[in-house]
Amino acid sequence: MADTIAGLIADHDSGAPAIGAPGRDWTTYGALRQQSDAVRGALRAAGVGAADRVAIVLPNGPEMAVAFVTVAQAATTAPLNPAYKEEEFAFYLEDLGAKAIIVAAGAESPARAAAEGQGLTVIELTADETGPAGAFTLAPVGETNPATEDGTPGPDGVALILHTSGTTSRPKIVPLLQSNVAASAGNIAASLKLTAEDRCLNVMPLFHIHGLVAAVGASLAAGASISCSPGFDALRFFGWLDEVDPTWYTAVPTMHQAILARAKRNTEIIEKARLRFLRSSSASLPGPVMTQLAETFGAPVVEAYGMTEAAHQMCSNPVEPGRQKPGMVGLAAGPEVRVAHETEDRLVEGVGEVVISGPNVTPGYESNPDANAKSFFEAEGKRWFRTGDQGAFDEDGYLGLTGRLKEIINRGGEKVSPLEVDGILSDHPAIAQCVTFAVPHPKLGEEVAAAVVLRDGASATEREIRDFAAERLAAFKVPRQVLILDEIPKGATGKLQRIGLAEKLGLGS
Repeated sequence: MADTIAGLIADHDSGAPAIGAPGRDWTTYGALRQQSDAVRGALRAAGVGAADRVAIVLPNGPEMAVAFVTVAQAATTAPLNPAYKEEEFAFYLEDLGAKAIIVAAGAESPARAAAEGQGLTVIELTADETGPAGAFTLAPVGETNPATEDGTPGPDGVALILHTSGTTSRPKIVPLLQSNVAASAGNIAASLKLTAEDRCLNVMPLFHIHGLVAAVGASLAAGASISCSPGFDALRFFGWLDEVDPTWYTAVPTMHQAILARAKRNTEIIEKARLRFLRSSSASLPGPVMTQLAETFGAPVVEAYGMTEAAHQMCSNPVEPGRQKPGMVGLAAGPEVRVAHETEDRLVEGVGEVVISGPNVTPGYESNPDANAKSFFEAEGKRWFRTGDQGAFDEDGYLGLTGRLKEIINRGGEKVSPLEVDGILSDHPAIAQCVTFAVPHPKLGEEVAAAVVLRDGASATEREIRDFAAERLAAFKVPRQVLILDEIPKGATGKLQRIGLAEKLGLGS
């Protein structure tokens, strides 16, 4: 099995299609390898070495996919959400210690201003409109000094850095090694039984682990092809399904539900589709939705369980028809998966905290010894990572999640840190106290809400507070409900408690 991203694409047929897009010609594996060499040369000319960190801020599509795959063979990648505001870009770029940032040539993005403010090298990506999907050139803005070394990252080099949100601290940096990403991509390809004949239609954001590793990485590990859409669009999905003719796609439950809502109007396309399976991850898939999807498309629906620290996949339902269990996240599918005592460092039977161990698991949070001490422990001769989820295995070895130990808000697969939202709301001049929390939502699973207490003599409306947040946060983080209260309910020790707050305030399902 390959242990680097370069290894994932090294041995596939040069003429086989690798990365494409609806309405575009395919980039072959041979062209992808040539592009990798060109990108490494461009980065070295721009002063970026193998150990340097490169933020990538690009819209979804083949250029983003190729940029991730090629840059990761020459440096450390840090894909960021293009929807971030300038303040958010400034935080993440500084926290990551990025040396350079890749942005689309001619695109207006607050990422540019944030990068320039920190003295980063700005590298412009110019897409080749006459070439195959994902073809581009890179050029730095202004004068740069070439890198002194031209090495390539090995298995222990960091390939990908992402942030994971926390409720009690600043977002944590998750470094994923070349070997972590390669192992996870191989695990997913194996669990889905992917071959070079498979083709994935990607609708997932390519700044998240789900799209980067499950869709792109697993496809490349198998020598398969992947067609990269500009992002999920329920109105365009069936047109892409007809044109691309994929054998599978992966999405979050809210996307699947939106697809189902338009399925009856697209029965002819569905009947022609050659989907071998559908995959769902990043949030819990309701059992009835799984059943309806399977009946609609005449293909098994494979629910999987993943997280950033595992380079995505931990468990997966089997891909063979009839072996999927609605409401269960599946069998261990790569790492070893066990259950541990929630407060003691030991493995247990029955219900407990889900823990994992394996070559796809991050070596640990960067510069965060406290988080590492709480998240990792040794038992039975192995190092285990605590997922923060509670669960248990059934008699067939399928894992079911029974609760969430962490307070992170999972808004349809988008993870929101309540503490980050609290910090923004606390800057409002009229707010004396605030707490951000999750409320149940029928489609997203959870939605963002906030309770606030105003300063004496101050005034503010719910709309004004939401507008204040919207100017400073990405749209998915903005509270959809803001409750203005005289007092926020507290726990026995006087602390504000997020868990259970929705029910206390009468906002339960």
